[in-house]
Amino acid sequence: MSNATAASRDSSREMSLFHLTWPIFLEILLFMLMGIADTLMLSALSDNAVSGVGTANQYIMIAMLILEVIGNGASIVVAQYIGAKSYEGAARISALSVTLSLGVGIVISAFFFLLNEPLMRGMNLHGETLDYAVSYIAIVGSSLFLQAVINAVAAIVRVHGFTKEAMFVSLGMNIVHIIGNYMLIFGKFGAPEMGVEGAAISSVISRALAVVVFFWLMYRIMKVRIMFQYYLTLSKEYIGKILKIGVPAAMESVMYQGCQMVFLYYATFLGDHALAARQYVQNISWFIYLFGYSCGIGTSIIVGRLIGANRQDEAYNRVWRSIRSVVVITLIGIALAVAFRYPLMGLFTNDDDILELGAHLMLYTIVLETGRMCNLVLVNSLRASGDAKYPFWIGTVTMVGMSLPLGYLLVFQLDMGLPGIWLAVAADEWMRTFIMWFRWRSRKWENYALVKNGTAAEGQPAGASA
Repeated sequence: MSNATAASRDSSREMSLFHLTWPIFLEILLFMLMGIADTLMLSALSDNAVSGVGTANQYIMIAMLILEVIGNGASIVVAQYIGAKSYEGAARISALSVTLSLGVGIVISAFFFLLNEPLMRGMNLHGETLDYAVSYIAIVGSSLFLQAVINAVAAIVRVHGFTKEAMFVSLGMNIVHIIGNYMLIFGKFGAPEMGVEGAAISSVISRALAVVVFFWLMYRIMKVRIMFQYYLTLSKEYIGKILKIGVPAAMESVMYQGCQMVFLYYATFLGDHALAARQYVQNISWFIYLFGYSCGIGTSIIVGRLIGANRQDEAYNRVWRSIRSVVVITLIGIALAVAFRYPLMGLFTNDDDILELGAHLMLYTIVLETGRMCNLVLVNSLRASGDAKYPFWIGTVTMVGMSLPLGYLLVFQLDMGLPGIWLAVAADEWMRTFIMWFRWRSRKWENYALVKNGTAAEGQPAGASA
């Protein structure tokens, strides 16, 4: 009993939401700054460069979400195994996630290598904007296998509670990227002046270095060392557990980004100023979004461990406390962003039309971000419990069946322009928030644990016949 009590106290200390969340917050912030650094530095070239790279990044974002199928699924399974004190199982699943992520990453990299120009032409880009987009996605897209490995290894490091260490790796990656941008975009320190291609090459170099450091870190922090043969052992049972969580989670994310690409397509008909304003406002909004996303990941780590340890009541109450924290911080962030919207937009552009449009659009973040933050915590918690299919099916209905038609109506039929896109996305976020709220309150997610009393459950709801 004393050992169990000590373990429980140790687990509670390790699973402090603040302890987990603030490094995740900074890590993702630093990752986002890589994209924002590209935007800021490329804005010195032209707004067309920003529009081209921003459009290319929509495809890259979808690809990265597909790559998270393995990392997200594995991290949740590993969290439940850690909660159940099954450390060898956690090591085997971690190795398997790296192997699977690399395989998927190679396939996606080949896809972008072969089809970069047709993809960009399909987004209704022309002239200089098209040239910038093609040159960027050809380099970054072809190297996404590096990001696949980063996703897998970083998720393993975070779920073991070493979020601060993962944050420091991201800091180093960001510093390398910014220095590389300065050298290769503008031709400093004897480097060639490469413009958009320089930003892409800098991104590849920084990710390659991060892969090496993340592997070194993973081998230092795991309680059971990963043996080389673990990478080559394709366990059907473990793959099933990973895909049970990872596929619905990734499909939901891909669907969300797919809808965002449709909205981007809507925006291309509103002109280059609208495209640039949309990109700049999204960059600013990411800072508001960041806390909720980080809190969602931190909460999912805690929920996964608690469920693995059969402490469902604690998991249930933890989610409500997380939502309260998210709402307060989000409202503060929105208030600051709206109050300083003109100076913030001025960081990206001197064009008065773009600045005014972006500042007006910032007002609509109030209704969008409040709904999105609560949704992030609830959806991540449901996934961590093993109940990953429910958010996917609900998202299919609300995103495709509601937000896209509503966006078309608001943008083109009611002539609302970009604000119509923001309101359509907000309607989807709020609808899913209410539905996920009632799902968590129902506690039906308790039937979907992947590990039960320290024993791996079958790839179906706990208690069901095998």
